[in-house]
Amino acid sequence: MNYLKSIFKFLVITFFFTQALFSQSIMGIVNEGLEIESKILNKTVRYTIYLPADYNTSSRFYPIVYLLHGYTDNDMGWVQFGEANILADDAISNREIPPMIIAMPDGGVSWYMNNFDNSVRYEDFFFEEFIPLIESKYRVRAEKQFRGIAGLSMGGYGSLLYSLKHPNMFAACSAFSAAIFTQEDILTIDEKRWEKTFSVLYGSNLKGDDRITDHLLSNNPHYIVKNSDIEKLKTVNYYIDCGDDDFLSNSNSTFHITLTNLKLPHEYRVRDGHHSWVYWRTGLIDGLNFIGKSFRR
Repeated sequence: MNYLKSIFKFLVITFFFTQALFSQSIMGIVNEGLEIESKILNKTVRYTIYLPADYNTSSRFYPIVYLLHGYTDNDMGWVQFGEANILADDAISNREIPPMIIAMPDGGVSWYMNNFDNSVRYEDFFFEEFIPLIESKYRVRAEKQFRGIAGLSMGGYGSLLYSLKHPNMFAACSAFSAAIFTQEDILTIDEKRWEKTFSVLYGSNLKGDDRITDHLLSNNPHYIVKNSDIEKLKTVNYYIDCGDDDFLSNSNSTFHITLTNLKLPHEYRVRDGHHSWVYWRTGLIDGLNFIGKSFRR
């Protein structure tokens, strides 16, 4: 009897030890607090990187997704609140998404764009400094067909902005609760909010139609898509996801209708939820799965 108990105890310990080793083996690598010295922005910019579990034990090159955070957040938001690394680990293990690198830059409150007077040139930084650094430092398949972009809220805006303005750079875009605004929305923004949030982007003390500047239009997804070469935009796969209770749902649904009328293929999702991390966490893997399908053959 004691012999059988010893055997049973050994098997139990072995099982849990094996499980612990297996759990560790499927965990990806997360490096936070990394830095890039930007000459364009004249400052140090932080970024966080997620590397698949087999990155350090293989010699393969990986597809990449640039994952953008929301307004007033930073490069750690998608890991700290979105649990992107945990979700990606499970999805890769379950073959829901292909192994991929996920790069998360700190965008501050730049809206990922060049502002009206070029005092902040975040878009230039992203394409001229950030992407080249990431894709030379890490084993990335540095081609359009293996590069995706995604983001939430301000980052959803950024992902649409970049994929619409630079369709030659991305295979797919997944925008969650994208902070995109129609011209009607822009006209009704109260002055206090305009000065706090938008004046640094488009100009201070602008009221009424004066807000609809060439610079604003050139960075507005609603306008860009209507004034771009649709055939070039068709080379990007678009996924738009916004909750039915989100304050941005009207603008996102309007954007969906515009894309439909322009016959630009895309996927549009409306789930139960509002502007929250619960919504973005539960939708992230579907968005990455959509991008991942663009990487596969």
